[in-house]
Amino acid sequence: MQYQNPILSGFHPDPSICRVGKDFYLVTSSFEYFPGIPIFHSRDLVHWEQIGHCLTRNSQVHLVTGAPNCLNIYAPTIRYHEGTFYVVVTNVTGDNHGNFIVTATDPAGEWSEPIPLPFAGIDPSLFFDDDGKVYYLGTDGGIYLSQLDIATGEAIGETHALWQGTANNPEGPHLYKINGMYYLLLAQGGTELCHMAVLARSKSILGPYEPCPHNPILTNIGKNLPIKAAGHADLVDDADGNWWAVCLGNRPLAYPFRHNLGRATMLVPARLENGWFYLGEDRAVLPEFTVEHAPAEEIPAGYAACSAVTDDFRGDSLHLMWNYIYNPVEGLIQQTASGLQMHGNEVSLWEDAPKAWLGRRQEHFCCTAEADLHFVPQQEGEEAGLTVYMNPAHHYEIARTMRDGGDCVILRRRIGGLCAVEQVLPYSDETMTLRLECDRDRYRFSFRTADGTVQPVGSGETQYLTTEAGGCFTGNYIALYASGNGKPMTTTATFTRFSYQPEAE
Repeated sequence: MQYQNPILSGFHPDPSICRVGKDFYLVTSSFEYFPGIPIFHSRDLVHWEQIGHCLTRNSQVHLVTGAPNCLNIYAPTIRYHEGTFYVVVTNVTGDNHGNFIVTATDPAGEWSEPIPLPFAGIDPSLFFDDDGKVYYLGTDGGIYLSQLDIATGEAIGETHALWQGTANNPEGPHLYKINGMYYLLLAQGGTELCHMAVLARSKSILGPYEPCPHNPILTNIGKNLPIKAAGHADLVDDADGNWWAVCLGNRPLAYPFRHNLGRATMLVPARLENGWFYLGEDRAVLPEFTVEHAPAEEIPAGYAACSAVTDDFRGDSLHLMWNYIYNPVEGLIQQTASGLQMHGNEVSLWEDAPKAWLGRRQEHFCCTAEADLHFVPQQEGEEAGLTVYMNPAHHYEIARTMRDGGDCVILRRRIGGLCAVEQVLPYSDETMTLRLECDRDRYRFSFRTADGTVQPVGSGETQYLTTEAGGCFTGNYIALYASGNGKPMTTTATFTRFSYQPEAE
């Protein structure tokens, strides 16, 4: 069997995985985007279907502004024990790191209200020992462990320091018990090019932990591979006893290295040999692996390797691909029989605040997105359109608006403190199709009129919408939006279709 990495492309960092029978479940970080913590299901570890989110209600999580791409939902861990799924996670709200657990018996259904935890730091994990005790692992300058009352979230007894790792920035700990030995896996080196995974083991859960003699057990440092910054791994065995690891990594556009899709989820084969784990090929994450054992007997219908989708917004709920920025504000976005209606508030795209914005991850270097828009602005500054968006300071958009008293279509680019409307084309019809074509070099914008005429509007370089140019922990989104740019809109913008089509790279 051959498979390609990433298994979840685009912004899907900090993966954690568990197995129940022959079914695998995986969660990733979501930062300021809502709903939070997407959850996926697979039968073969390669083909994944999103089945929901763990944080779907405002009562479960409060997402804060102040540092786009840097705050809120960090590094969840998913575990299953005696009929219940547990996800433990950190909400980073400035200087405060609130850790909590949510639970579910059906991972595709509603998850519980949070159980708050009294622990500091980030990147929490849970471990269910075979003597019935439950433990919490966290990161706060080093890796620590505390026994936990899983029902109440209360700590039991003292907190124990376990291991500092072998390099800087120990984080993302996961603990496993295999053949009577405790294995502690963690990330180090920071989540940039020096990212890695390191391993230690002990006969006692409290240590001392013996470092693996071939640490780091996973890293792409110094390797001429298209995947960089590999690390933050989680181990899982399949029903046949084979071991695997999921981890994050990014794929730069070119040299000098810069990436626009965010940190994605990778899969590497693993083996336990002579009491230690060996991951990947010579410890590396390859873009393609050939493996002898594949856990799936049959790939269920609907599980596709690509993310092609067309949404007419006619369902009872939004497609699972969609996210808001921060907690949604009632009344700004409504799904109706006529389509997706947006009533923009006074917040502009370049302001760090909740807004009438609905986006999906850009998951491929080469892709095309289209949106059918019905909108005629009634006052100066009202606009609705299609944006490729890294954060408030880095985005390009095509928009229908009123400018200097006239109806028009504009192309605007914002790169840090620089912002320019680079094209203004008169346009007065009520309907149009907005189009964005993406490749490794440029984002190209155009629109199609009701009679089928295609009008190019302009383009922008991908390199300025990259993490290295102005982002941090997330990747680019392709989003629908509406804004009054200083005052609430008096007009409704209605989107009746959105499509996303990956293309050959």
